[in-house]
Amino acid sequence: MSSSKQTIAWYFDFISPFAYLQWQLLQRQTPALNLQPIPILFAGLLAHWDNKGPVEIAPKRQWTYEHCLWIAHRHGIPMRLPSQHPFNPLPLLRLCIAKQNDHAIVDRLFRFVWQEGHLPTDENAWRALLQELQITTAEMETAEVKNTLRLHGEQAIAAGVFGVPTAVVNQRCFWGVDATDMLIAYVNQDAFFSSPEFKSAENLPVGLQRNKS
Repeated sequence: MSSSKQTIAWYFDFISPFAYLQWQLLQRQTPALNLQPIPILFAGLLAHWDNKGPVEIAPKRQWTYEHCLWIAHRHGIPMRLPSQHPFNPLPLLRLCIAKQNDHAIVDRLFRFVWQEGHLPTDENAWRALLQELQITTAEMETAEVKNTLRLHGEQAIAAGVFGVPTAVVNQRCFWGVDATDMLIAYVNQDAFFSSPEFKSAENLPVGLQRNKS
């Protein structure tokens, strides 16, 4: 299970600052990793799993941004918050798909939001980006592109993905920037993942459940 050969499906949404941070960390720490970026709509995951995003929980919102800025500071990753958040990521996701999810495109779109602080609603900056990438709005809005994004979401849910970013390797999900070290250890064949201690997590019985009524 070599990190230089293993294909890893990496599900992400440009709306997520954690996805931006993990993208940066993986490029730095494991440049040989065979990462397959798969853009998905985070809101679709939240709806399917009946969950909330971190910034939809009032006291968690500020902490989320502070935590992301700290991680960026800790690792020397350039980061600038956009003018508002959350935002509609569909134009970015569709642009990425229209450009075949190329690594350079993924990197450029992350930098557009999380280094330059722009959004697709920033008309001048967005127009300049489309010109830079030599793509038109019509090319991003085709039925094929939209259907591909929908299929990506269905694929993610079928794989058990519940948040972004999530790396899927050998049908195992690694969720969040906090799991970056865990992911790298796994693809480097850390023996812990075959240990009885780790495997015990699979069969832990369900205890008390919260009453949702």
